[in-house]
Amino acid sequence: MNNYYIQILVFFILLGSSVVVVAAEQLSGSKKKLPVFIEADEIKGHPHEEVEAIGKAKLQRGDQVISADYMKYLPDTKDAIIDSKVHLEREKDVLEGSHLRLNLETLRGELGQPNYYLKEGGGRGSGNLFLFEGEDHYRLKNGNYTTCPIGNDDWFIRAEDLEIDEEKEVGTARHVRVAFKDVPFLYLPWLNFSYSGKRKTGFLAPVMGNTARSGVEVSLPFYWNIAPNYDATITARAMSKRGIMFENEFRYIGETLGGQALLDILPNDLITNETRYGVFLNHAQYFGKGWSGNVDYNHVSDRDFFRDLGTNVNLTARTNLLQQASTSYNGSLGQKGAISFTTLVQSFQTLQDPRSLIVPPYKRLPQFTLTASQRDVYGLDFDLTSIWTNFFFETQRLPDGQQLKLADGLRLVLFPSVSLPLQTAFGYIKPKVSLHHTRYNLNEPVSENGDSNINRTVPLFSLDSGVVFERDTKFRNENFVQTLEPRIFYLYVPFRNQDNSIFPNFESAEMDFSFAQIFTENRFSGHDRINDANEITLALTSRLIESTTGNERLRLAVGQKVRFSDRDVVLSGQQTTSNKTDFIAAISGKITPMITTDTSVQLDEREFRIEKIRTGVSYHPEPGKVFNLGYRYTRGVPGVVQSTNLLFPVPGAPLEQVDASTQWPFLKNWQGMASVNYSLQDDKLLAGLVGVEYNSCCWTLRMVLNRFITATERTSTAFFVQLELNGLMRVGNNPIRVLRQGIPGYTHTSQQF
Repeated sequence: MNNYYIQILVFFILLGSSVVVVAAEQLSGSKKKLPVFIEADEIKGHPHEEVEAIGKAKLQRGDQVISADYMKYLPDTKDAIIDSKVHLEREKDVLEGSHLRLNLETLRGELGQPNYYLKEGGGRGSGNLFLFEGEDHYRLKNGNYTTCPIGNDDWFIRAEDLEIDEEKEVGTARHVRVAFKDVPFLYLPWLNFSYSGKRKTGFLAPVMGNTARSGVEVSLPFYWNIAPNYDATITARAMSKRGIMFENEFRYIGETLGGQALLDILPNDLITNETRYGVFLNHAQYFGKGWSGNVDYNHVSDRDFFRDLGTNVNLTARTNLLQQASTSYNGSLGQKGAISFTTLVQSFQTLQDPRSLIVPPYKRLPQFTLTASQRDVYGLDFDLTSIWTNFFFETQRLPDGQQLKLADGLRLVLFPSVSLPLQTAFGYIKPKVSLHHTRYNLNEPVSENGDSNINRTVPLFSLDSGVVFERDTKFRNENFVQTLEPRIFYLYVPFRNQDNSIFPNFESAEMDFSFAQIFTENRFSGHDRINDANEITLALTSRLIESTTGNERLRLAVGQKVRFSDRDVVLSGQQTTSNKTDFIAAISGKITPMITTDTSVQLDEREFRIEKIRTGVSYHPEPGKVFNLGYRYTRGVPGVVQSTNLLFPVPGAPLEQVDASTQWPFLKNWQGMASVNYSLQDDKLLAGLVGVEYNSCCWTLRMVLNRFITATERTSTAFFVQLELNGLMRVGNNPIRVLRQGIPGYTHTSQQF
């Protein structure tokens, strides 16, 4: 029986009702074909030849449901024929038309005067003829498409012929026109696209914009989907003031490697008459058995590359471009130990601003780092850091014609430590002893009276302790766990002479004073300067933790550092030292569900004055509404107006800046965006942004003006205009990255519709 075509026709006549249901099931061999169900007020005809369904007729096969007032079904040929208004609903879409011819087995046929609605994405459209060309293959003649609701045709895309391949989820359109407010603004003779969002080779929407240094810009990106694990984007960027620049991006990823390579080239700058380029490569790879490698290489043709050709402050603010390659090993050292080894070669390209010179970083050619740790050896923890580096400084020519040459050479660091962690459920005590040994073998002394071979050995002792108290509490009908965490940290480091005329400074700088920094053993970064210290830090932290989720809602902390002796180790002879106490207070988290803050204040208790303020407050009642206010203040070194010493810039130069930004609706469908970063110390605008955004139900228009400093006494202005047709394309220069950078909490509101 399995070798024959079997049709079962069953009539159910319900007493007191005119509804008739017909079911047909087909089996051929092992292949099961979907049954066909017909429902109507009246059904007549011959089961094997023709079935007529009259009045509220409905035919269902799988996920396809066809509805009409009258329809014919031919069981032998599997044809459905409807000559009146018809409604066809499927898994992904809904179709309506004036008539329908459809073979349910081959899925070939046509729908006249179709209107269609996509269930995902909200797209809709119409046309003259909808052709069914087999399973997952369709064609629409003289059709259009939009994501606007019914009755709103603010924008639409129209094609004389549109072919849909649902198996590959791609569409092919011919003679395409895109119109906005009935005004055509884009024509393409041929368009092949992925409507599911999957990657596909082809041209992307053009990008237009304008900057003060490059002029009017038009970019046309071409996306190349080379393989599932690597692709490329090639963009031709035409600038009215500069010429045509080619921007190339290649991305790749594998099981053990991944990276990105970019090459930007401007063959002939119309202003400088030079070829300008930028090369950027980032590659990471795992070799197996704990070994890995990384390459991060960045290079541009000239110091003004980003200032002239960049469109946001993240690019124009880049000064030192990293050029680095490394190989690392990470493994275990026994059951409770770890060991790692790193080989590093590092250099930088420094993009100097002639009006504000900086000292380029030293090159490391090469550097070897070995770290090891062993835990719980009779209750003790052992750690070792060892670094051997060949520092090289390339002679710099200053604007006045003089040459800047700093001492360079070899440095060896050996930094072992042992600690005894004593910990319970409510507190801990951790004494620690370290020994920092540094040996230099310089190519030439730092000064005439210096030595090329110098050593320094500094012992360090610290004692860290803390206790945690908890209690349950309730605030605004919410349950919390409140903690009270006192902490005491004592540090003793004897003085060792590290005068600048004797010891070089390859990498050390004074770290910014913060709540986390007050518990560190060295206030200097790197290993060239080790502070002397005889001080104790007292701190108290209280946290508010949500009982149900464990999330930290609010944190308040105060800390006081008391020095028992003056500081003698400094970076510059102009830096002042004293045995004053430092007090710091910080609050972070949500003050209310709508207001968050991150604020810290440092006080000089001896003179009772504020040394530093870092504060930020954000009001965010709902998506699309945010207001941020920030303030930064550093008193700086008394008697020093600014950092004018190129060799030894003074830490803590005066600073006073204010930040304000907002995104807020002001009329129906209209939003305003603005941000400002202003230096009160210099009475200068560092960066500013202003823009408006109109959000319709199916499109968004953004206009943004961004102005920022690219170098001393030099600014750049960029104007962004973007029309976003929801679900189709974005036309113009995209300001979203600039808005998110300038306005913390900015919401891409068109995604909410």
